[in-house]
Amino acid sequence: MLILLSPAKTLDLDTPFADAPTSPRFAADAGRLARAAAKLGPLKLAELMHISPALAELNAKRFKGFAKAQERPAIRMFAGDVYRGFDAASADDDSMAFAQDHVRILSGLYGILRPLDAMRPYRLEMGTRWAPKADRLVDHWGNKVAKALLAELKEEGSGTILNLASREYYEVVGPKLLKKVRVIAPDFRVRTAKGLTFQSFTAKVARGAMARFVCDERIADPAGLEGFDRDGWRFDADGSSPAKPLFIRAG
Repeated sequence: MLILLSPAKTLDLDTPFADAPTSPRFAADAGRLARAAAKLGPLKLAELMHISPALAELNAKRFKGFAKAQERPAIRMFAGDVYRGFDAASADDDSMAFAQDHVRILSGLYGILRPLDAMRPYRLEMGTRWAPKADRLVDHWGNKVAKALLAELKEEGSGTILNLASREYYEVVGPKLLKKVRVIAPDFRVRTAKGLTFQSFTAKVARGAMARFVCDERIADPAGLEGFDRDGWRFDADGSSPAKPLFIRAG
């Protein structure tokens, strides 16, 4: 079972790490994209990415200095809600080794990353309506990321994807994978006075926590997902389907 995660906008550039970084599959593609993005300038980046002038200036500088920027393992650099849930800092060596084999992070710049793949600071969402030779970044990647995942699934042998990525990022693989593999996309809901509610922040943290649960427990059979009970989450059999298991926790 391969686990898909989205990247994060928040980055950790300072916390020391001891991991030996590995090489991203599409590192050369990332370099070419960064060089193309460096030509856009802050004003265009702000318009395309809907970010403040200050953030646009920061990212313009990052793209211009991309080739010389400090590299860190992806799981150590991404620091948003999903990665707060995964909590790589507390993972032991065996869990991290399992994650390296089974967790894949979809990326607008790198296409796909393993947890220990070396990456440089960037911000470029998969939904960006720009690419060097396409109208959208997701079109730039085409079938490339999906083919890479299919090859890994064939080698791994399960034929199953645990999709914990957002819609924006899953679009780069979803239409190409759906008819060829089994895809499981958990639904996380909070029980409130108004009923079951989707809360974006809570769901993001839950996705990271579930990915970590799978790595800690070395889960290979999707049925094992029903045991996910971290942070108060519980499997709800009545509201679940094989492709969309429902997990609920109290608000």
